[in-house]
Amino acid sequence: MRIKYFLGQVKDRMTVGGQRILGVLMLLLTVVSCAIENDIPYPIVEASIESMVVEGQRGADSNVFAEATINKSARTVTIYVNDSVDVTKLKVTCLKITPGAELIPDSTACVDFQKFPAEGFTSLDSIPASSNTRMDFSSPVHFTLRTYQDYVWTVSVQQLIQRDVEVEGMVDCVIDDNSRVVIVYVGQDQDLTNLNVTKMNLGGEFGTVSPDPTIIKDYSSPVKFYVRRSWEEYSYEWTVYVYKDSEEAGGGTTEAFAMTTRATVNGKIQSGKTPVVEYCKQNATSWTTVPAANVSVSGNSFTATLTGLNASTAYKYRISVDGTVGSEQTFTTAAATPLENGSMEEWSQDDKQWNPWTAGKDAFWGTGNKGSKFINKNITSPVDDSVSGKAAYLESMNALNLKLAAGNLFTGDFELDGMNGLLHFGRPFTSFPTSLRLYYKYTPATIDMIGDNVGDLATLKGQTDMFQIYIALSDKSEPYEIRNNPKNRQLFDPNDANIIAYGEYTSSESVTSYKELEIPLEYRATNRTPKYIIIVASSSKYGDYYIGGVGSKLWLDEMELVYE
Repeated sequence: MRIKYFLGQVKDRMTVGGQRILGVLMLLLTVVSCAIENDIPYPIVEASIESMVVEGQRGADSNVFAEATINKSARTVTIYVNDSVDVTKLKVTCLKITPGAELIPDSTACVDFQKFPAEGFTSLDSIPASSNTRMDFSSPVHFTLRTYQDYVWTVSVQQLIQRDVEVEGMVDCVIDDNSRVVIVYVGQDQDLTNLNVTKMNLGGEFGTVSPDPTIIKDYSSPVKFYVRRSWEEYSYEWTVYVYKDSEEAGGGTTEAFAMTTRATVNGKIQSGKTPVVEYCKQNATSWTTVPAANVSVSGNSFTATLTGLNASTAYKYRISVDGTVGSEQTFTTAAATPLENGSMEEWSQDDKQWNPWTAGKDAFWGTGNKGSKFINKNITSPVDDSVSGKAAYLESMNALNLKLAAGNLFTGDFELDGMNGLLHFGRPFTSFPTSLRLYYKYTPATIDMIGDNVGDLATLKGQTDMFQIYIALSDKSEPYEIRNNPKNRQLFDPNDANIIAYGEYTSSESVTSYKELEIPLEYRATNRTPKYIIIVASSSKYGDYYIGGVGSKLWLDEMELVYE
């Protein structure tokens, strides 16, 4: 605090008289008190939306419930909902935020701003029954989270309306939501004046279409329908056009997405028909037929899965329907990229810090050794106790009696953020492994250290520690930023929308001699190419929370990517 004295103008006015002295003293006190400035800065307490749920919430590619996608660095939340809810009066059923932060919703979006909770809530049962959490999410909504500062978050709700059209003999269908036009292509043998429409859900599952499309038979000219959902005041006009397809079935359009040892072929087919899918190497003449079990048909669409392919190889394929063979198409499989320094043979030292790469070479693996310099020890180091050559040794240690330093190894970089870690997970990668194979040993200790702000995880104290290894493929445009500072913690989310494939293994079992482990990758998308590979291993699973047992030890060796 600074005190500024402004005495120049009153100095020559001071007299011995009590009245004058009292007046001068009061003047001085007033000047001094007004000149005191508070220069103590407010602490930085960043506030985040931890989780959010609304009625009708679902996945972007699935009808089942899925967590909201939260981007803490951009302060955005993305939620998908089904077509059964009114997004203009959508109820928020969970809005968990940083403890102690004040919640200020967008007043223009609230159905009743005065009744919206002023703090986060985990369920509707945890707030007064008189509360009203309905909001208009027809456009992005802003929430202000207030601590010592204001943090503005943007929540976007995207409603996915499943519009389905099924017509007997249909080859293809185009539904344009913007122009409200449907174009249906049917086989050459179909009578446009006597078509059988089995489904036309233009308003989604919960919309109504009039007149009833199933009783309309003549589509030789455009037919107009009126579509309305229960909460909508007006109906919307849609126009349906039906044409005979010029290139049916075998000659229809298809596309293939090639991975390393498998490929997926998608295409259109006349409704009620079954395709035969064949493939072979580009220069071969003997075709292999895809087993019927690997071909699925839904309406006028089909998907075929080709397995047992060779990496970095050109193939051709063709589709046959009712004996008519379509044109040949081609694709090339991706390379089987090996895991860099998976054998754990390459190490170098920077002063006393061990690094899992050769000196002068770009780093692929990272460790938290830079953060353990305060205890003058390496939490990750090379050892001769291995399957072959060197192995990586990860040990959880006590860092100056302040927090746990868990032994770790990951694809990415590590920097210090004060006494905490700032990591970036992911190295460039564009292939499609099926699993991660490795050898390991593990000696768990009892969990005796618990970090700050860990919630229910504090109950782990006294339990046996556990190690964790996980692998993920991501098509995010950049690596994942990880912060383990309790005040602005941001950890890896395996359910992030950019994760294409994921696999993990966690165990507290003591393994005293090297044991082989294979962690399969479960692909969530078979039509997206990864940009980064993420592999993370820790001698204490909850090391990001500074939770674990001092003395937990993990050995890793001969890691490799499997392509089958």
